[in-house]
Amino acid sequence: MTTAPEFPRVHIATDHAGMELSAHLVGHLRAKGYEVLDHGPKTYDAQDDYPSFCINAARAVIADQEAGTAALGIVLGGSGNGEQIAANKVKGVRAALAWNLSTAKLAREHNDANVVAVGGRQHSVEEATAIIEAFLAEPFSNDERHVRRIGKIATYEATGEVVE
Repeated sequence: MTTAPEFPRVHIATDHAGMELSAHLVGHLRAKGYEVLDHGPKTYDAQDDYPSFCINAARAVIADQEAGTAALGIVLGGSGNGEQIAANKVKGVRAALAWNLSTAKLAREHNDANVVAVGGRQHSVEEATAIIEAFLAEPFSNDERHVRRIGKIATYEATGEVVE
């Protein structure tokens, strides 16, 4: 028996290469008690342009967080690289490409990542599900060094100033 999820709202987006994994995750996470909002695509198109889907999911994570609602995001693709890049263009997003349990946990623990990117063509459904679950379950450590480093990134994002 699992405990209630710390982040009950999850925003998810994909490209055509991650649609099967996305459909699985939507059902799987809802069954675990998460509120999952799917930002698309709705139909398979091998020529789709994933940036809008991923940016919209990332924007929704930030909007929820700014409104005081606990939320995290998931972006999926063949490799997860382009989807991570797109999500990271949204101010306030810290999207991490996770390829195993350790990188998923460290993204949350050390970087307070609020979006995870996973490559649907890089993992079995079971592996990808475990990576996503590890990301969603891991809390941020709040260690001073990590808070300080994230603050420096946020300062650069907001002002263009590089803080030493």
